[in-house]
Amino acid sequence: MINKVICVIYDGLGDRPIAELGGRTPLEAAVTPNFDAITKKSVTGLMHTLGRGTRPGSDVSHLAIFGYPMEKYYTGRGPIEVAGLGIKLATGDVAFRGNFGTVDIEWNILDRRAGRILDVSEFAEAVDGMVIDGVTFAVKAGTAHRAGVIMRGEGLSANISDADPHEGARPVETIRPLDDTPEAKRTADALNKFLRRSYELLDHLPANDRRRAAGELPANFLLLRGAGIYPTMPSFEEKYGLHACCIAGGGLYRGVGAFLGMDLIDVEGANALPTTNVRGKFETALKMLDTHDFVFVHVKATDTTAEDGDWAAKKAFIEKVDGELKLFTDLPPNVLLVMTADHSTACELKAHTADPVPVLFCNPSARVDDVEVIGERAFARGGLGFIEGKDVMPQVLNLMGRLHLLGA
Repeated sequence: MINKVICVIYDGLGDRPIAELGGRTPLEAAVTPNFDAITKKSVTGLMHTLGRGTRPGSDVSHLAIFGYPMEKYYTGRGPIEVAGLGIKLATGDVAFRGNFGTVDIEWNILDRRAGRILDVSEFAEAVDGMVIDGVTFAVKAGTAHRAGVIMRGEGLSANISDADPHEGARPVETIRPLDDTPEAKRTADALNKFLRRSYELLDHLPANDRRRAAGELPANFLLLRGAGIYPTMPSFEEKYGLHACCIAGGGLYRGVGAFLGMDLIDVEGANALPTTNVRGKFETALKMLDTHDFVFVHVKATDTTAEDGDWAAKKAFIEKVDGELKLFTDLPPNVLLVMTADHSTACELKAHTADPVPVLFCNPSARVDDVEVIGERAFARGGLGFIEGKDVMPQVLNLMGRLHLLGA
């Protein structure tokens, strides 16, 4: 009987056909003997995380997969990202996610990730603790170019626009209140002042002088988005009766775990980059089965390589992951392995798409189908057919024998 679950979510795993790969996707073209070995022992299918025709973001996709519908629980990506960085929110705090990016003197965005800078700790510390109009700003570095920010003070609102236009080569946008309340206006005014003061400080920071001298882009602006306040919600354990933990390198995904009350497990070298310690994540997942019922493992670089338009790097990273999946090819029968993605990321578009993603449930109790290789088109023939993100946890509970009986 199944009493343990490992759920691996490969960010942006799905893709579109690439001409240079003979019309195959990076997943289809990759050499994946271990992915395929797991597939042969699984029931497979394709998943529209948020439903057909919806282009999913990573945050709401993960919440949907874990059974927390966005219309009820999502208040913005900021609170989730901040949770993963260990910043504790108090009542009335407004939280944001953001990037340290590069702008010119007129605040035109030159690079949203400051040349994919690997560490922004020095820049975050430079603007952390700033107080403007009675509002205190807490800033903490995340993975690579990312950061979390909270505003703490009286009379604040999350109903404001983003400063980040989400695309490069455009000016930073002035933050606007999205309603007529004094709270929204106060928040927008204070945040605009913070961004101006932060730019003036960051642009002249010695660390940025060193970056310019080395021919690197300065990290001179905080591109903030996703304002929100924590909702009241049941923890994962309260919802499902499963003691859960999260193994992830990226701040957002650690934030998803923290948001849902999962224990956050650190793994040395887990950095959400193609260099991430995949073996360490998978080995730790197996160890966590001794103390937890449900282990969520996040793998990020399948998404970042696609967002860079680098199909060769995406294919190579999939093959790197496959090399470590040998650890999961012979799990005991009490362990259910779930593998899927939060969304597809197309190399040709360098962006998320509404295309469905592969999903599999591997365990002797599952009705194993005839699919023998992993891939978007192969999984279209799977026994699950097409499902949605909201169907994942009910299927987990079904295989575990934990679903409640409806009717007599």
